[in-house]
Parts: sequence; structure tokens; C-alpha cells
Amino acid sequence: MTERKPTADGYPQRIVCLTEEPTEVLYALGEQDRIVGISGFTVRPPRARKEKPKVSAFTSAKIDEILKLEPDFVIGFSDIQADIARELIKAGVEVWISNHRSVAGILAYIRRLGAMVGAADKAESYARSLEQRIAEVEAAATRFSRRPRVYFEEWDDPLITGIRWVAELIRIAGGDDVFPQMAGESLAKHRILADAGEVVRAAPDIILGSWCGKRFRPEKVAAREGWDAIPAVKAGDLYEIKSPIILQPGPAALSEGLAAMHAIFVEWESRVRD
Repeated sequence: MTERKPTADGYPQRIVCLTEEPTEVLYALGEQDRIVGISGFTVRPPRARKEKPKVSAFTSAKIDEILKLEPDFVIGFSDIQADIARELIKAGVEVWISNHRSVAGILAYIRRLGAMVGAADKAESYARSLEQRIAEVEAAATRFSRRPRVYFEEWDDPLITGIRWVAELIRIAGGDDVFPQMAGESLAKHRILADAGEVVRAAPDIILGSWCGKRFRPEKVAAREGWDAIPAVKAGDLYEIKSPIILQPGPAALSEGLAAMHAIFVEWESRVRD
């Protein structure tokens, strides 16, 4: 791949997004014309799937197809995409791999990405609007008479608990994650529950499921041995949070994901209060 000439404004003009969150951010900032390729898992915004070629999964990518797009910047996420990044770097492509895992990290990511494409002011405004919404939800949650104990399940076999930004959003929305000690583990393999009885002993009031790539099945969860003793199962408080709005460390988690959890918690709190 030959070196691309500097653009007039000095910012990347041909960006490939290996995950959904940079695509969502760039569209939100009105900088979508810079995107020339996206992840096949991208669903937000919906128009991106229609407008942009899909050149990667999460752990794999069509390197030749990416190079044909002549990108001047490729954006990925986490160590899981290290092999993809290495191949592109060897081909002379500039690559940025972010590794944020918290609510604060998502907000910083938005600001940093905006600055990288010459849209720092728009990114700052966007991040502030998300911060305001977060603050509003957090303030509303302080009025709860009781906070629900929440078990978030990222995968069912083996059982994997929620990552850090998910646990933080549960707290902001008005709940308490029953496995806070595991949320800080960035790798899914370190958030595996070896003993399903741990959930029974934790006695969550609400069970949230987001099984990446497949539909959450509350009836299967409720049928697990011994789980009929869990308050959430007794009351039927098992809910799906769609993975695109909670498992991506991007704007969707701070907006729709947070809103979905808060709505569930509000309804639960109104019942236990009455």
C-alpha cells in the first residue's frame, strides 16, 4: 500500500471502523462521509449498513478488502483485535486501538475521536449531552425507596457476568450489581461464574440478560436448578437488554442502554414501594 498524501485539513478522510462504536460516534458528529468501511456487526445507526461496505467481524477482518479501500486511518477496539491491527500496520496503515471499559472511558473516547477528525467542538457538545442525560437518570434514581439487586448475564454457557461499564450503568440507573468484584475484569473469561449457585446466594431482585449474538431466553434461565428460589425468578423479573445498546462501549450504552435499565428499575421500584 502506498502512502496516502496529506489531506487539505490534515485529518483522516478515509476511515475504516472495525467495531460499531466509532461508526456511531462519527455519524452522530456528522462526520460519516469520512467512513469507507465498517464492521459487519454494525447496526447503529441503521443507515450505516446500507451506505458502507462491511469489511470486518470482531476477531477477523478482510484485510485485502480493507486495503483496497485505501484507508488513511483504521479504528478498532481491545486486544482482541490486535492481530488485525498488526496486519494493517505491517501494510502501512495507521491504526488506533482503543481499550476503554468504563462510562468515563466512553465519554473520553467520544471526545478523543472527535478531536482526531477535527470535530472536537461537536464531540464536546455531544459528550456533554450524554453526561447531562446520565446525571438526570442518576438524580431520578436517588428518589427510589429501595434499590434493586441486579444480576446481569452477558452469556449463558458458561455464565458470564457484566463488564465494568455495564455495572456502572446499573448503579447510575438505580440498581446494585450483585457481582461488583467481577465487573472490573476486562476479559470475559475472568467474569465466568464457575458455580451457578452463586447467583442463587446473591438473591437478585432483577435479572438482566444480554446474550451477544442470540436472544435472551428468560424461561430457560428461570428453569435452572435451584433458581426458583431467586427473588427475580419468583416475581418474573427477568428482562432482555438488546446487546447493541449495552455490550458496545459506545454512545448507545449511555443513552438507550441506560434508559432501558432505568425504565425496568422504575417499574420494579413502584411495585415494591406500593
